[in-house]
Amino acid sequence: MAASVMASLSLKPSPFTVEKSSVRGLPTLSRRSFKIEASGVKKIKTDTPYGTGGGMNLRDGLDASGRKPKGKGVYQYVDKYGANVDGYSPIYNTDEWSPSGDVYAGGKTGLLIWAVTLAGILAGGALLVYSTSALAQ
Repeated sequence: MAASVMASLSLKPSPFTVEKSSVRGLPTLSRRSFKIEASGVKKIKTDTPYGTGGGMNLRDGLDASGRKPKGKGVYQYVDKYGANVDGYSPIYNTDEWSPSGDVYAGGKTGLLIWAVTLAGILAGGALLVYSTSALAQ
């Protein structure tokens, strides 16, 4: 047994080599460089940044690590990058709300499609539960 262990330790794997074939029409497998850059053009300008404002109320004027604040505040990058960097950026704006919230924009047809879709999902789930239970046998 010791001889077989020593024999297996002395074996060295042969290096794996791949020959390059020059077949026309096939893409190469080499990686291309992929670079992502921000455009830096679009900034959101608002009258006031979204989110909670105000300063920090620090006891003795020091933060938790004992340092004095530098006065940068929460919105230190609002002029450089736009309001949505340090502020709260909602997915909807109050300026875009409908004048009255009484009417669904999809109408009766949209509600019917929604109800049929929900009923189909629930019925499909019930069918899956039934088919995998002991009741189906």
